[in-house]
Amino acid sequence: MTVTEGPPLRTNTNPRSWLWGGVFLGLGLGGFFDGIVLHQILQWHHLLSEVYLPTTLENLKINTVADGFFHAATWVFTLIGIFLLWQGTRGQHVTWSTRALVGALLLGWGLFNVVEGLVDHQILQIHHVRPGPNQALYDVGFLVWGAAMLLIGWALMRQPRAGSVRA
Repeated sequence: MTVTEGPPLRTNTNPRSWLWGGVFLGLGLGGFFDGIVLHQILQWHHLLSEVYLPTTLENLKINTVADGFFHAATWVFTLIGIFLLWQGTRGQHVTWSTRALVGALLLGWGLFNVVEGLVDHQILQIHHVRPGPNQALYDVGFLVWGAAMLLIGWALMRQPRAGSVRA
């Protein structure tokens, strides 16, 4: 009787590539949270709500289409994250670290908040977290929340449990 072995384990991949998958998933989750909670449920703003005030049906349509493209971009980040997780672990044994994966997710989500907060709220001013009274407070709070997630995520990735992949 002949015993055949399965395909050999891949050794030419970076064992940390699944962490990049976590970062991209975090980017996607951050975008989905922003779009679903802030744009749709709370309706505090739309992607272009400071450029096209959503006070007319036409401007609301423009904002809704822009929000759709925004969601499509966050969907692409999520797909990239899933692909990188799959690619980084396919055909090889990887010691998973929940701490490192959660850290990668937080780092990605925090990165999303910081970049989106700086670019969209401060530089381009195409929208603000919650326009009106205390607008600056909401914008700064969004940046602080993002920076905190980014730093906590980085710390978690740098100190995974023994025997796991370190970022």
